[in-house]
Amino acid sequence: MGEPVLNHLLELLEGEGMRGRLDRAALDIASIQFPDLDPAPVLDQLNELASRLGDRLRNFNDGREFVEKAQSYLFEELGFHGNVEDFHDPLNSCLNQVLERRTGIPISLSVLYLEISRRLQMPVFGIGLPRHFIVQFDDGNYSAYINPYGGKVVSPQDCFTLAGAQFSDPSLLRRVTKKQIAMRMLHNLHLVYTTRRDLPRAIRTLDLMLTGAPEQTGWLKHRGLLVLEDHRYTEARRDFERYLALNPSAEDRPEVEQHLVKVQRLLARMN
Repeated sequence: MGEPVLNHLLELLEGEGMRGRLDRAALDIASIQFPDLDPAPVLDQLNELASRLGDRLRNFNDGREFVEKAQSYLFEELGFHGNVEDFHDPLNSCLNQVLERRTGIPISLSVLYLEISRRLQMPVFGIGLPRHFIVQFDDGNYSAYINPYGGKVVSPQDCFTLAGAQFSDPSLLRRVTKKQIAMRMLHNLHLVYTTRRDLPRAIRTLDLMLTGAPEQTGWLKHRGLLVLEDHRYTEARRDFERYLALNPSAEDRPEVEQHLVKVQRLLARMN
């Protein structure tokens, strides 16, 4: 079976990240792990969660009530929580599994929160802290930062602590685009697959990362090393040559040239 078509994800990666649906893009990412994933039941689950949360609200214009009811319903009643036992499980990054297992990592739990909020037309935004991902509710009257590990409101200083910042830096609280969220999810999965030596998926996630950030030429060298390890020598040669062409004065040029020599020898043996 061929690779799934990731149209929603590609729409985000190839654009500026303002258009496109985050839930559908997140499910495209999940299909890297689950090629036969049917998004419809997952979207139905999100709709149902949003509907049930909406039923608990007395006033849709009361931001504080929304944040409190979201915490009590999603994180206390339903028990969504962070997977601290196996943080590096790839399923933590798959929205379908976050819904099924009610556990995930900060960014996938944030996507859950963002998408339920969007369905209720609540102004919630992603905040891409270093080391942690949170969300912010802000309707102009009430504003709160929310830690997806428990859904509780946290102060700006708490956010800086989560980020490991030594000083209060307001720029850390900058809102991120849907493209930036998708890129971070891909990066997380890429690290997991690379660590597990799941080379096909590590390469697939890196392909998508390069689609979103082709200026990251260092990723070309990295992909070249991965496809070389996966015995895809023609692709390795292409990536190494492209890397050197884009970085003619690179400090690691001798190293990459050695990789190229190795690839040329391997290709010669095959002919």
